Amino acid sequence: MIPQGGTIGILGGGQLGRMLAVAAAQLGYRCHIYAPEQDSIAADVGAAFTCADWHDAEALTRFVRDCDVITLEFENIPVAPLKAIPAGKLAPGTNALEVAQDRLREKRFVETLGGVPAPFAPVDSREDLDAAIERIGTPGILKTARDGYDGKGQWRIGSAHDADGIALPGVPLVYEGFVRFEGEFSVILVRGRDGAVRFWDSAENVHEHGILARSTVPADPAVARHVAAARKLATEVAIALDYVGVLTLEFFATAAGPVFNEMAPRVHNSGHWTIEGAITSQFENHIRAICGLPLGSTALVAPQVEMRNLIGDEASDSAAILADPANRLHLYGKAQAREGRKMGHVTRLGWI
Repeated sequence: MIPQGGTIGILGGGQLGRMLAVAAAQLGYRCHIYAPEQDSIAADVGAAFTCADWHDAEALTRFVRDCDVITLEFENIPVAPLKAIPAGKLAPGTNALEVAQDRLREKRFVETLGGVPAPFAPVDSREDLDAAIERIGTPGILKTARDGYDGKGQWRIGSAHDADGIALPGVPLVYEGFVRFEGEFSVILVRGRDGAVRFWDSAENVHEHGILARSTVPADPAVARHVAAARKLATEVAIALDYVGVLTLEFFATAAGPVFNEMAPRVHNSGHWTIEGAITSQFENHIRAICGLPLGSTALVAPQVEMRNLIGDEASDSAAILADPANRLHLYGKAQAREGRKMGHVTRLGWI
């Protein structure tokens, strides 16, 4: 167990790291942020900040020496430098990163555990793409196997003819067939160092332009009926990865059951509602888990909760948002709004 006053290292300097640092401070911990970017909004609330490249061995060694435990706020971090961190000090470990960073490896991993992803095929050339479209059909979506998020690194293909207009980027890709679904939902769990697992209620998610727009709890019954099977798979994933901390799996609710979309080895945008909407938020329970503390209750505090992302200039008038006393506003401290950039979120609790 990490005693109060200990130091938690956070790899990554964005809004998830910022909210983790706030939760850690409330439990009596200091946070040391490590990120390559100088303008870190997580560092604004952390006690220490190392701005250095992921491959800067000297800087990373000093950072590791200063921290009692280390975690991460996003998964696209080079794995090789993290191998030098002592076993047990990095939570979650590099095995989770290696799976989540590669969409092909992730889908195949989930299949070995009995999960069902959307139909997919690896694509390394135009010939591969043509073969994938012929086998899986259209519509579909072509994605980079690594690094893409929030709609980046993706091309929608409505017909075989659409492929003619795509200049392949020269990196490994995956083609996925579209799934007819009744809704999208996420399963968010926390697993402690003792193996204890707890789930938050699954939010129904709505995406716009490839970016999460809002998450609502409870989910529609047509979606909620798939949660039990999805939780079973999420538990198997956590056990197989010897996972510690918060883990997120996203699913499509279909007539045939839950179809796996992707996983994130971290706290997740679709769980931001837990800050006000659950007894213990995803951020606090992640800190509890990695520090070896007992996990907190994940129960709802209200029968209805909605979280809405503030994207681009939607966060520009905070006074107007706060004019509704039911709104709980979270701004991330980002200096410049731009199209598609998450600037904050608003949570509303409801009672029937």
